[in-house]
Amino acid sequence: MSIEEKKYSGGVPDAYKHDIASEHEYNIEEFADINREHAGSGFLAYFNIVCVIAGTGTLGLPYALKQGGWIGLLILFLAWTMSVYTGVILIRCLYANGKHRISSYKEIATESFGAIGGWITFFFNAWILLGAPVLYVVLSGANLAHLCQNTVAEVVGATNWTIISCVLVLIPFVLVKSMKEVAWMSAFGALTVLVVVLIVLVMACIDQKNQVNVHHDPVIWDQFPIALSTISFSFGGNVVYPNVEASMKKPKQWPKVVAAGMSTCALMYFLTAIPGYYIYGDAVKSPIYDSIPAGVGQIIAVVLMTIHVLISAPILVTSFALDLEEMMNITVERFGRFREFIIRALLRIAIIVVIAIIGCFVPYFDNLMSFIGAFANCALIFIFPIIFYLKLTGVRNKPIYELLWCLLIVILGVVGLIFGSWQAIDALKADIERDRALGISPGA
Repeated sequence: MSIEEKKYSGGVPDAYKHDIASEHEYNIEEFADINREHAGSGFLAYFNIVCVIAGTGTLGLPYALKQGGWIGLLILFLAWTMSVYTGVILIRCLYANGKHRISSYKEIATESFGAIGGWITFFFNAWILLGAPVLYVVLSGANLAHLCQNTVAEVVGATNWTIISCVLVLIPFVLVKSMKEVAWMSAFGALTVLVVVLIVLVMACIDQKNQVNVHHDPVIWDQFPIALSTISFSFGGNVVYPNVEASMKKPKQWPKVVAAGMSTCALMYFLTAIPGYYIYGDAVKSPIYDSIPAGVGQIIAVVLMTIHVLISAPILVTSFALDLEEMMNITVERFGRFREFIIRALLRIAIIVVIAIIGCFVPYFDNLMSFIGAFANCALIFIFPIIFYLKLTGVRNKPIYELLWCLLIVILGVVGLIFGSWQAIDALKADIERDRALGISPGA
């Protein structure tokens, strides 16, 4: 172990000692952790989790119940508990080599299945970390264009608002360096989601007297798998967890932090899903604020959700940038403080430029993102963490009930992967056939 590693050697977090010690013979108190000298609290990490996971999922879950019926609540509960478990074991994998903390999802895959496994995981990881911000800035552009209708700003147009949204994301993305430094944004972002949830809840309850002949289904079997994949996607935070945990002063708090973050998101999901579907039934829309009466409440909800996606996007791209910067060894020790900032800023500007180009010009991006998102999200949230965890820490040292739980999680992930991809492919085909029928070029 090097002198630098010893400087930050604080032992393995208590929650991970059992799995590691059962597979490796070494002094766990000499485990080389990363430098946490300027790390933040578990409370700040909690806000990072809530801000990344909540939001668009909160607004789409009533529609998911419309797709699958009331049985979707059971899937929502399973996805919540399963994602807490995989969030915990994914971080355990960072410590599983028994020598030092590895830094990223890609390195976990490399440790498990070599370079090929690492690059496959990195591709999925990058698609989510870049693709979700693209969708966020496109949503922001559309919302801003909608809010500017019948005003002098209407001439700006959705595309230009998307570019403006990218600039707004770029500013904090370049100025902040780590996940700890975006935590204050996460706290505000989490607050905006909570306010939107409360607005939707109150407005929907007020509007209930106007809803007649509302229809509900206990289960819709032919749409159930699609609803399953939609609900499963709502807990997708694994892509940022390694960097969020790295921003914590006390990593042993991680299991509590991820459980609290996921539970907060689940509470908001239930607060919108149940009343949204109960009040509007099979007429509910996605996002849910399109179902509530037009007026001040709806406008405030749209404004706050626009703010939320603009806050969430820097968190996701910061996680991606940190992985890239580590791979490229962009550090103050190597380049000096000024040159490191310039190189890091140029890299992050390039990332935002790519996001802006994709958001403005790639045809059918929403459905293309849904296709690879179904594949990548289910793999990264449910399938990969189980496979990597069992590979790195062993199978025989696990109780049978835990192995059965792992099997159930993988099954849920595979079903969501297959049917979510199937749905997205059908949507892509529909887009292509529509454009052909209209005699226009793809995506025009």
